[in-house]
Amino acid sequence: MALSRDARLMSGITLLIVPTIMYGGWTLLGILTLGGVGAAPGTLRLDATQWALWRAGHAHAGVWTLLSVVLQVLLDSARLSNGLAWLARICAPTAAVAFSGALFGLAFSPALYLGAVLLLIALVTTGVGLLRGLGTAAGGSPVS
Repeated sequence: MALSRDARLMSGITLLIVPTIMYGGWTLLGILTLGGVGAAPGTLRLDATQWALWRAGHAHAGVWTLLSVVLQVLLDSARLSNGLAWLARICAPTAAVAFSGALFGLAFSPALYLGAVLLLIALVTTGVGLLRGLGTAAGGSPVS
């Protein structure tokens, strides 16, 4: 399977986000084990709600970033205009950053809702584009 230039570009950029997620996981592990594994927690003091939001932010960052890479590959097979394909390509990783960033910061911030809406746009656009392509063969010619 060959990826389009657009999919390679956006996947490459998106994958550069992963080391920050890995660092966050390493730090979270250090906090949960009180420095036994991972980065030492230092003087960080969080209440129960902040802990929950931090764990949720980290989990969403990883899952949504992985989903955005998968969407880049799927968009190569979607039957969409170039503009709609780019809209979905950009919305997917932006949603991961906006949503998880809002959980790390203040819950219920506008970025939380922005992230959810951006992911919805990327998913619906990609899904519709894939369903529109059902009537064509892999080469783009109509199936008889």
